[in-house]
Amino acid sequence: MSTPSAILDILGIGFGPANIALAIALEELAPQLSVRFLERQPAPTWHPNMLLPGSDIQNHPLRDLVTPRNPRSRYSFTNFLFENQRLYEHLNLPLHYPLRVEYAQYVSWVASFFKHQVDYNCEAISVEAVEDGSEGSIDHYHVRATDGRVYRARSLVLAPGRTPHIPALFTGIDDIRICHLNHYLPALSETIEGTQGRCRVAVIGGSQSAVEILLHASEQSGVQEVVGYTRNFGFRQKDTSPFSDEVYFPEFVDIFHRANPEQKARLRQELVYTNYSSSDIDVLNQLYIKRYEQSLRGERQLEIMTCQEIIACEPSPEGVYLQSRNFLTSQICRKSFDLVVLATGFLDLGLGDRQEPCPPLLAPLAAKRKKDDSHLEIARDYGVDVVPSLPTYLNGLCESSHGMGDAGSFSLLALRSQTIVESLVKHLRLVEYQRYV
Repeated sequence: MSTPSAILDILGIGFGPANIALAIALEELAPQLSVRFLERQPAPTWHPNMLLPGSDIQNHPLRDLVTPRNPRSRYSFTNFLFENQRLYEHLNLPLHYPLRVEYAQYVSWVASFFKHQVDYNCEAISVEAVEDGSEGSIDHYHVRATDGRVYRARSLVLAPGRTPHIPALFTGIDDIRICHLNHYLPALSETIEGTQGRCRVAVIGGSQSAVEILLHASEQSGVQEVVGYTRNFGFRQKDTSPFSDEVYFPEFVDIFHRANPEQKARLRQELVYTNYSSSDIDVLNQLYIKRYEQSLRGERQLEIMTCQEIIACEPSPEGVYLQSRNFLTSQICRKSFDLVVLATGFLDLGLGDRQEPCPPLLAPLAAKRKKDDSHLEIARDYGVDVVPSLPTYLNGLCESSHGMGDAGSFSLLALRSQTIVESLVKHLRLVEYQRYV
């Protein structure tokens, strides 16, 4: 095991968009603080296995990593376009939102300015609070990585990304032919190669990602059949009303955080279709037209099965058999596939369905702190009280406490980072003061 390093002011776990925005905020607001980030991927990426041709980011490009906090920053999306000599070309695009592949390039471009602060190919595997030897007080965190390195820090900011949601029917099934959307592109490529261009694909879910995958898979020459399964009567259009989109205003974060549990549940139920189980109208139209045009040609490559509940999954040498039931007619259907894609979203923090009580990395500390099975309490500044004397923050995992702005959108990244940095400065300064009093 390596010798512990010098004690950092801040250790960031993960270096995706959330902590990249934090790195910008630290440079611009608190350059005096020492920081390091650990990232398990070999390079900065943003959903690399869902960079489908033609897909867009679904939010305004000025809601980037920094502009809502500091429009003059060099790290804005606008400056990225300018420095890469394509500002006018981008402005001339007949698109409502930027292409996802271009925004991924923007994320990597910004990350490149902070590579001296990041250890890539480095995954944090344990977190421990360490006493400083004086009256048993907690002094700092020890964080161990897969390569044996030990990092010491007076505070943590966790942005590891959300845990994929695997429906209960598929948990415990270890089969490479069943994958979450996070692994879609490489899984499809391998399956097409392994089936000599006769690939049969099932896509489960009613989300934007499900619709995009159906469109993409049905356009691949090596795919013979694509079947989409949804529990709904049909794929639903996303709620893009400007009134509903005020959930991405910073003021709404205050409103939501102050609400009691019953009020939060009511708001989430009302606002669910601003982000979940729904799709933008452009991809819905493409899918509907594609299915209609296929019927004109007498083809059956793309099939959409609605009102379906998956009741069994049976892997076999010939394929993965899915058995579904139409909840309206009770008709049972059993079909075999070479690849099953779970476009089923991600877990939130909490104790309900599609939730987990705590980020896995913090679970051992949280278990020591809490006497019951309740989930973490998350403060307005995104802090969690797992170790009272050490500032600890969740950056991008707080939808249950802070609302839709924490649902994976870029909309509030910049302002959330400002909140965390301001809290860090206050707490670390207080700790420093107390140490020398």
